[in-house]
Amino acid sequence: MTIALRFAALCVLALSLAACNDPRTEIAAPEPVALSEEAVGHYCNMTILEHTGPKAQIHLAGNLHPIWFSQVRDGIAFIRSPEEHQQIAVVYVNDMGKAENWDFPGNDTWIDAERAWFVIGSQKTGGMGTPEVIPFGVEESASAFATENGGMVVRLAEIPDAYVLGPTGLDQETANPVTGAIQ
Repeated sequence: MTIALRFAALCVLALSLAACNDPRTEIAAPEPVALSEEAVGHYCNMTILEHTGPKAQIHLAGNLHPIWFSQVRDGIAFIRSPEEHQQIAVVYVNDMGKAENWDFPGNDTWIDAERAWFVIGSQKTGGMGTPEVIPFGVEESASAFATENGGMVVRLAEIPDAYVLGPTGLDQETANPVTGAIQ
């Protein structure tokens, strides 16, 4: 190998390594966006502020505007749906342990869904009147909520697909509150 080829190869290697360590090549997750009158639910096409309870906002890679969900359950259904193929940058949900009001959790309660603890199968319903996935930033807050309202505490990956993708409105006396299966 000639000296010129070796030099060229070393230059390419050096540039490649420099690019790997360049912080500008890392993609940072966008910050949560404050709810406004313009926030419309992805599935319901209704103004998000018209619905009570926790909400979700999903940021897709390359999209400046989040996709809004009237219920956290719907946001998780979106990320679990086999029809959705977008690259998700981050999912934010309301930390109901920080929310001063169940109906309107506020704009300063957003947390990354990957870090949240969720209560499923509780007596509380979401903004669309269906079973909800209720997020908390601290496990102890989720456990206290589950003790008071029923349900179980899980992490995002532990939420059964059937809970978010399954049918709603089943006879609550015969349906399993977590899987939706008729007992």
